[in-house]
Amino acid sequence: MSRPEEIAPPEVFYGDTEAKKYTGNTRVQAIQAQMTERALELLALPPDEAAFVLDIGCGSGLSGELLDEDGHYWVGVDVAPSMLEVALEREVEGDLFLQDIGQGFGFRPGTFDGAISISVIQWLLNADSSSHSPPQRLTRFFTTLHSALKNPSRAVFQFYPSSDDQVQLITSCAQRAGFGGGLVVDYPNSKKARKMYLCLMVGNQEVPKGLDGADAATDASRADEVRNERRRRKEGGQKARKGKKEIKAKEWILKKKELYRTRGKEGSVHKLPCWQTRPGADRSVPRDSKYTARKRRVQF
Repeated sequence: MSRPEEIAPPEVFYGDTEAKKYTGNTRVQAIQAQMTERALELLALPPDEAAFVLDIGCGSGLSGELLDEDGHYWVGVDVAPSMLEVALEREVEGDLFLQDIGQGFGFRPGTFDGAISISVIQWLLNADSSSHSPPQRLTRFFTTLHSALKNPSRAVFQFYPSSDDQVQLITSCAQRAGFGGGLVVDYPNSKKARKMYLCLMVGNQEVPKGLDGADAATDASRADEVRNERRRRKEGGQKARKGKKEIKAKEWILKKKELYRTRGKEGSVHKLPCWQTRPGADRSVPRDSKYTARKRRVQF
């Protein structure tokens, strides 16, 4: 059976149909959640602190949901427009960017506390066009990622290499970009459970150890504890909101507009765009219409 990255580029392979099929598959959801939980464990973010995390190849936001549950803020980048549209339909909390990671990032230095990536980096090993050079794309990717991370911090990649040569190429490009760290292999003697993580580090840090078969029962109970804790937090949040009247977006906007009108800011026929008004200038409230608070679909 051919691997997805060998069939077509990601933006082509994950079209509208495949994006929805992938996101709606419960088995995929479970596997993605398991690998994301492990990646977050290897990321070793400070406990009980909200971090700013980059989700590389965020897709439809399955990993982002776990970041939300842990109380983190996140930004997701992906090259497949259909995947990002599914993420918008699911109303994920993170900010989304349409971007080819092989072209590098344009984030400010030291922006993120960490980065995770699930089943993505192996796509950079294929030359989808004559202008694509895997070593150059990997070097540009790792160099700009290293710049965007704080010191100290980590970036954890779960990936599926097809050969040892691919592993060597990826790790050598990461090291040349300035990263430390190395490979973490969970359950190396199992064909089904074996998972490979590239744990890259900015600053001096110790590479964590992989899980082995002897720890399987402990790991399963720990995963159950994590899931139960997330469920308790979620239910606690729902109880806190219980009894409060849910205000819809349109009601909230109309209420705000009425508040501003009572302060003397009446509507006018013409309203200048915000970039044409002076900072601090009195801006009139637009009149209500059938387009007020209308939900607009974002096109990537």
